[in-house]
Amino acid sequence: MTTFYFVRHGQTEWNLERRFQGAQGDSPLLPGSYEDMKKVAGFLKDKHIDRVYASPLPRAKVTAERIQADLPNEPRLSLHSNIVEVGLGEWEGQAMADVQKNYPEAYDVYKNHLERFEGQGFNGEGYTKAVARFQKMIQEIVANYPDDAVLVVAHGLILTFGMTSLLGIPRDQIRSLGGLSNTSTTIIETKNGRDFDLVKWNETSYLNKDQDAGTTI
Repeated sequence: MTTFYFVRHGQTEWNLERRFQGAQGDSPLLPGSYEDMKKVAGFLKDKHIDRVYASPLPRAKVTAERIQADLPNEPRLSLHSNIVEVGLGEWEGQAMADVQKNYPEAYDVYKNHLERFEGQGFNGEGYTKAVARFQKMIQEIVANYPDDAVLVVAHGLILTFGMTSLLGIPRDQIRSLGGLSNTSTTIIETKNGRDFDLVKWNETSYLNKDQDAGTTI
């Protein structure tokens, strides 16, 4: 059985400012996030992590490196473009309030109808392409590590899209499990790469603080 530990990156300046980051945008991790990364590693230290994969975007890469360094035996870390954040086109770097004002129709799809979210109206990537690349990587991992524990460090929207697709959750219910907090861990298992079982969604108890999981940007 392959056990996945999916971790969202640490909180960034743009997360705090409620700005869209996407696949090209990025902003510095907040100082407090580094302590949260240590707490993630503490939570994972007895999980026998065999391999680590991370998005190459700095906010995820640094998060993965800090966690990996504190894990027993420092499992090998690889960066993989298939788990970069969903491309958000013209929205990247913009405040959510401004996007809501300037792209009302597209923002409504993002906020209320993710099942129709295909990047229309702002030159974004969308659900279908993002999920295809995410699932391709997951299948490769299952094939290569059929009996291992794997840590995947990525971003809120790609993880939400990707993990709900693995679990067979309908697109119109993508938000049904709630959001993903920064440095949260979601645990999913599979025995065959076809059927995936949710063990825990958005685990944050080890952080010992209130979390804002209201947004997955």
